[in-house]
Amino acid sequence: MPYVATAPPVADQPFGLLPLGDLLRRYEYGGEPLSCRPVAQGLLNRGYRLTTTHGSFFLKHHLDGDHESISRQHHATRRLQALGVPVVPPVRDTEGGTVAVVGGHCYALHPWIDGRHRTGAQLTPAASGRLGSLLGVVHTCLEQVMGPAKCRLAYDGAYDSATPADTFALIDELLALARGRTPRDGFDSLAEHRLRERRALLESHAHHRPPPGAETATGWVHGDFHPLNLLYRGTEPAAIVDWDRLSVQPRAEEAVRAAAIFFVRPSGELDLEKVRAYARAYRLAAGSDVPELAAAVHRVWWERLNDFWILRWRYLLDDRRADPQFPAVSALAVWWTRRYEEVCEAFTG
Repeated sequence: MPYVATAPPVADQPFGLLPLGDLLRRYEYGGEPLSCRPVAQGLLNRGYRLTTTHGSFFLKHHLDGDHESISRQHHATRRLQALGVPVVPPVRDTEGGTVAVVGGHCYALHPWIDGRHRTGAQLTPAASGRLGSLLGVVHTCLEQVMGPAKCRLAYDGAYDSATPADTFALIDELLALARGRTPRDGFDSLAEHRLRERRALLESHAHHRPPPGAETATGWVHGDFHPLNLLYRGTEPAAIVDWDRLSVQPRAEEAVRAAAIFFVRPSGELDLEKVRAYARAYRLAAGSDVPELAAAVHRVWWERLNDFWILRWRYLLDDRRADPQFPAVSALAVWWTRRYEEVCEAFTG
C-alpha cells in the first residue's frame, strides 16, 4: 500500500494497540515513539506513519505473517536498490534482520519517503514513456535479482483463461444480489446494467477465449503496479512500494494491466496516445517484442471481460472500498471490446 495518506487524516493510533516499544528496541536508531497515524490499510498489510525521537518511518504490519515471503520481498528490494531501481528497502534491526516478529505478528520498518501519487491524467506522453521504461527496468532487474532459473517459460496450466460458462454463472449470481438489495441505489442499477451488458458481450465473443498455452513468457513481476504504489517527487518516480504480490507471472501482462489502470479515463476510455508512448518504452526496456505485447493485450482484455472483482467485494464480501472504481472499470471492458484493434495497435505500434 502507499506510503502517504490516501484519505483524510484520522485520529492517532493509541500506542497500546501496537507493540511500539518492543518493536523500536530492536533498532539501533529507532528512538522513542511520538505519534503513530494510519496511512494505508489493505488486504495484505496495514501501514502507519510512525514518528519517533529519531525521525519518521513507515511501519508496515504484514497481516498474512508469512515470514519467508516477506523476507524474499525485502531481499529483492535491497538488491533492486543496488541496481538503481527506486525502491525503499526496510531498516535492518540490530541483528541484521528486516522482519520483526512481535506478539506473533510480522512488522517491517521502512524509511519515510515524502512524495505524491500521480495518475495517468497527470502524466505527459513523455512521462508516460518514462513510466513504461521504469516497469521494463523493474522486470529486467528482477530477472537479475531473483534469477532466470525461477522463470517458468512453459505452459503448466497456471495461467488458464476464464471460461464463459463460469462467468455466466457468476453474472447470474451477482445479478440476483444486485436486484435484491434493499434499499437499492444508483450503484445497484449501474451494476445490473453492466452485468446484463457484459453477458451479451460474452455471448458474442466467447469464441475469442485465449487457448491454453497462449500466455507470454513468465518472469518475476511486482504484481501490483498501479498509481497508489508509485510515489513521485515532482515529475520523477521516487519509490515503487508495496511488493507483497512479488511473484512469477506473464511479464507483458503486468505491463498491459498497469496501463489499463494508469491511463483509463473516468469515462472508461484509454488515453491511447499515452498508452502508445508507455508501451514503446516498455518494449525497449524489457526486450519484449510486438507479438508478446499483442498476446498480452488479448489475454488481459479477456480477463477484464470476465472479471467482476469490484462486484464480488460489494455483494459477496460486503466491502465497498472499491465501489468508486466501478464506473470507469466496467465501462473500460465495453469500450475496449468495441475498440479492440485500436487498443492493440497502441500497445504494439
